Amino acid sequence: MSTILVTGATGNVGRHVVSRLSEAGLAVRALARDPERAGLPVETVRGDLTAPETLEPALDGVDSVFLLWPGFTAGDAAEVVARIADHARRVVYLSALGADSSSHYGEIEQLIRRSGLSWTFLRPGGFAVNTLMWADQIRQGVVRWPYGKASRALIHEKDIAAVAVHVLTSAGHKGATYELTGPDELTQIDQVRVIGEVVGRDVRWEEQPPEEARERLLAAWGEPAFVDSALRTWESFVTGPERATDTVRRLLGRPALAFRQWAEDHAADFS
Repeated sequence: MSTILVTGATGNVGRHVVSRLSEAGLAVRALARDPERAGLPVETVRGDLTAPETLEPALDGVDSVFLLWPGFTAGDAAEVVARIADHARRVVYLSALGADSSSHYGEIEQLIRRSGLSWTFLRPGGFAVNTLMWADQIRQGVVRWPYGKASRALIHEKDIAAVAVHVLTSAGHKGATYELTGPDELTQIDQVRVIGEVVGRDVRWEEQPPEEARERLLAAWGEPAFVDSALRTWESFVTGPERATDTVRRLLGRPALAFRQWAEDHAADFS
């Protein structure tokens, strides 16, 4: 039986990929910096994508790789992709919507295209799970953030994982690029409203000056270029909303999960 290696296996998407593949009875191996603490239900091998020399044990006998790149720059991606190509037949790369114009996502896609691997790119838009950054503010009843009228079709991490597993376990996806979103085009103000309704709390939006948000994000992320890119992206969604795609429905035969469903699944995180 061919083994599938899942990187980013302890993250929001990766854990669901591991669980779905394992439940389907497939041979799954997870990559983790600390296997003992990972708590995954499959073989978990120590390794770190930022240290390519550590990847050989994880790649031994692998046919397919689910690749989720850590960090905001391509770093050692060229060596990592080369090592994957030495062992595996195909890779499913979790990229991002707009990767053609986004430095490290686009750069890694190009490395994969030139690697000789059979590849599929998943390009999700905004992750619903990123709204967890508002959890403390929602508990206090006020979310202070910039660009409240920025509209996005946020996707549930379970849908990204379901698409990844479908692509990894079925034919017809070689050379495909899939743009993935949720079904609801909601402004950030509406996202906060929905979360408040789900958790039974009155939450209001307070518009924050972008320069103030930038200082906060710099403290949290520590990467000026990425912070500035994120702020420009949110600003752009005020006048040019992120439009919902039907890719999840086409691939899985069911609609993408609604943002309200995501909020219900994560209600405890806002309590």
